Amino acid sequence: MKDFAAIDFETANGNPCSICSIGIVVVRDGVITDRFYRLVHPVPNYYNARNVAVHGIRPEDTEAEDTFPEVWAEAVQLIEGLPLVAHWSRFDEGCLRAAHSRFEMPYPDYEFFCTCTASRRTFGNRLPNHKLPTVARACGYILEHHHNAIADAEAAAHIALKIL
Repeated sequence: MKDFAAIDFETANGNPCSICSIGIVVVRDGVITDRFYRLVHPVPNYYNARNVAVHGIRPEDTEAEDTFPEVWAEAVQLIEGLPLVAHWSRFDEGCLRAAHSRFEMPYPDYEFFCTCTASRRTFGNRLPNHKLPTVARACGYILEHHHNAIADAEAAAHIALKIL
């Protein structure tokens, strides 16, 4: 796979449509050509302490930001016609579907590939786990800011280039 967009979402709470940040890394002909990162005003707009502890994004960080439809209108231009890649894609695809549903936006049935599933197939039990930092390291990429959406999207892109 040489052309794709790696994507990652962080959420404010347990609701999958409560996206508070989006990271996208576009790969064309096997080379990273573009990066997109935005904070998002989540809906519903409340933060779970566990989510904040994971990604560090707080209500004051997103209070003045656009909601998903405005941010996605920018992002969709970058990913048009590309398959999407995510580590544990069930989560990211679930967030994307939930946000489209919440805002009554048509969902265009994006094609998703999962680097976690690919890791299990490729590495099997040779890794202690198949978490993003572990798999990234096994693919020669050091993930320094795990749970930052753009950092996680970049790690997924590097993994996809190695094993998808």
